[in-house]
Amino acid sequence: MRESLRYLNNAKGILKAIPVEDDTYMDIKPVREAFGIAYLAVLEAINEYLLKKGLTKKELPKSVDEYRKALQRYLAIHDGKLLREFEKLYDMLHIAGYYRGLLYDVNIVKDALKATRSFIEKIG
Repeated sequence: MRESLRYLNNAKGILKAIPVEDDTYMDIKPVREAFGIAYLAVLEAINEYLLKKGLTKKELPKSVDEYRKALQRYLAIHDGKLLREFEKLYDMLHIAGYYRGLLYDVNIVKDALKATRSFIEKIG
């Protein structure tokens, strides 16, 4: 969990340096970078969990579909809730925030990072 939280803190650090007006980040490029790093924090949390379960670094997932399968296989104890959370974070952080750059409202970004931290803590 330590490394995944480091990624998340890096994302927060990027956001602190962005000018804000009327609860809107004024420069979208670093916001997108922060979302990309936050998504990596989610993947890193899953990797850390899988390594604790005995997987080797070579056996770690290499695609989003493989991450979904790993969540179903190794984290099914949460009745699919973690998989649903992962899907929401994937859509929010990776697709809307990083890939498309659609999220730049300060409160929405903060909520996304809170959801990321919550997911990491549940796995850790």
